[in-house]
Amino acid sequence: MLEIDGVTKVFRGRRGDVDALGRIDLRAAAGEFVSIVGPSGCGKSTLLNIVAGLEQPSSGRILFDGQPVERRLGRTAYMHQKDLLLPWRTVRENVTLGLEVAGVRKAAANERAAALFEPFGLNGFEESYPATLSGGMRQRAAFLRTVLTDQPLMLLDEPFGALDALTRASMQEWLLGLWEGLGRTIVFITHDVEEAVLLSDRVCVMSARPGRFVLERPVELPRPRRYEMVTDPGFVALKSELLAALRAPESVGVL
Repeated sequence: MLEIDGVTKVFRGRRGDVDALGRIDLRAAAGEFVSIVGPSGCGKSTLLNIVAGLEQPSSGRILFDGQPVERRLGRTAYMHQKDLLLPWRTVRENVTLGLEVAGVRKAAANERAAALFEPFGLNGFEESYPATLSGGMRQRAAFLRTVLTDQPLMLLDEPFGALDALTRASMQEWLLGLWEGLGRTIVFITHDVEEAVLLSDRVCVMSARPGRFVLERPVELPRPRRYEMVTDPGFVALKSELLAALRAPESVGVL
């Protein structure tokens, strides 16, 4: 459903040009979970911004369902590392914000959200404010807001990066169970190779800037997945191969 065809990005500036992305080619099929790992500053977030329509490529094309699309704003669901919940709005008001902006009537937006509070682990916290929630609950609220946009393509930019290790592991398992029921296409950015292998159907490794893919591997592990699989020999072997690609001279940056 998503095709990134020969995309590059150069940022022009008075102090000189910055080559953010080398040539990027990527395909993501309907219902596929694709992760991108790479060093800081390699252009991972820039790539998602281009797919979402917040930036335009310097060259190349973005295609949805085989058709080139230049006006992409509003065509994807996009979640950043920070939850970006508005502190003066309740959980209910935060998760329905995207629907309100899209012109959905408040009653209808609340009805759509109500059916999902329980599977998202937010039942009973609908009228709470973000400051009273744990980090994991805030991320679940942000993810529910993303899901409610009802777009088939979801872009997740390190959504668990700010969480502690235990909460992060819990959120990974939660996302696995939820995604398997949603059937959405996900492009997921992470610095964590283990997280990428656990969650994904395919993992792509990016080089240091200008970012380009130096390795792409399918994750041939059975689903449903559980965190205990991180000790599986196949899991360990793939993780080692991906880490080696990240440490290769052409990939070295700040992880």
